Amino acid sequence: MGIRMASNQFMYNYQLSLNNAYQKQAKLFEQSDGSSLHRASDNPINYSKYMRYNVSETENTQYIDNIDSASSWMKNSDDVLVHVSNIMQTMKEKSVDAANSHNAEDDYAAIYKEMFGNMQEMVSSLNTQVNDRYLFAGQKDLTKPFTLSQEQYDRGLAKTLDVAQSVFFKGTTGDYNTSLYQMLELNKDGETFYLDTESGNVFTKDFVDNGYNEIAALGYENLEEAQASTDSKVTILLKEGLADTLTDFSVADYFTSQGLLKDESVTSVDGYSFTTIKQNIVTYNGDENLISMVKLNGATDPAADTVNSTGARMFGTDIFDNEASGNEASGTAMLNQLLCVTEKVNSCDTKWMSSDGVTIADVAHSTLVVEETRIGARQQMYATAHTLLTNQADNITEDLTNVSGTDIAALATKLTELTTLYNLSLSMGGRILPQSLADYL
Repeated sequence: MGIRMASNQFMYNYQLSLNNAYQKQAKLFEQSDGSSLHRASDNPINYSKYMRYNVSETENTQYIDNIDSASSWMKNSDDVLVHVSNIMQTMKEKSVDAANSHNAEDDYAAIYKEMFGNMQEMVSSLNTQVNDRYLFAGQKDLTKPFTLSQEQYDRGLAKTLDVAQSVFFKGTTGDYNTSLYQMLELNKDGETFYLDTESGNVFTKDFVDNGYNEIAALGYENLEEAQASTDSKVTILLKEGLADTLTDFSVADYFTSQGLLKDESVTSVDGYSFTTIKQNIVTYNGDENLISMVKLNGATDPAADTVNSTGARMFGTDIFDNEASGNEASGTAMLNQLLCVTEKVNSCDTKWMSSDGVTIADVAHSTLVVEETRIGARQQMYATAHTLLTNQADNITEDLTNVSGTDIAALATKLTELTTLYNLSLSMGGRILPQSLADYL
């Protein structure tokens, strides 16, 4: 009986040792795929690190994909804006050319055709798509953003202030990179007047064109200072220049954001008729919401993570859709103003072109260049982020290798040793283990 128990115990210990050796060998075989971690029990601490690094790698890959998509979007946008900017530069040159009173009528007709053709080309370019998504439609990127009307409409005519006029009447040099500073042109008894839609003041044409210079020459920088003066000469000049004051006037009560009369039967206010010009109209069908593609983890930065542009950002505002108008931004302010310039060329209005027309063309181009610069700056930020993320990807890969990788050379050596010992153990066991109880007896 004792012999039998000793034999069973001996066999049990031998099998246990053999199984342990086999498990070690199997575990080493498992690591031959290059990873030392296949389950949490292999190394709980390293496995925890491995999970964190794996999440970081997934996030990093997603951010790199975002940057690739964003860079493609912005590169295409920049290409379009460069093309449109070049067209606007041509519009500026043609506006200066049209302001030359020595041109013949045939010359103006030719300039008009070229300028209108430029407007058509701009609108077509601004409707560029990438992967069936419109670049400049905001978040409504499946909607064609810009439409140029086939017919012409009566649109309100504005007096565009130059820098000196803006300083005097508005008390500011004006940000001519985002907006036009204008007054609304009115007509009464055959005379032209200009309405400051913010203050309600109605000035004579001569005062806005030239008269204010006499007050400015006396040392008054703006209208507010002049009105506070007790100088009798200034008082007389103001009385001659300020024809009326329209209280509670709001542009939005009479005009749409595109400058069209809301009610065609209402064409005047307090005896003053609105001056209009018949022209084509560009309509913006997108929205002003930006598309964001996050490029780095942490807090989002909408100002830096946006990849597209919208109508109002590219074409600013004018008297019909600025903050003081009561209307929302049309997204086509400068485009419609340029169409106004085009029609003035067609009517050979050289005097208007030499003042308002040249200013409008210059501001429209400047506004677009500012937005083009913004996109270029954001594109550079994304390129920098791409370099950073690529470096991080290399670091994460190294960390993953450190916590989960295997030394193939060391593994091969250990595996060879264990395999040899395992085979020897099998051979030795076959020789010393009893074949049956009879061998002991």
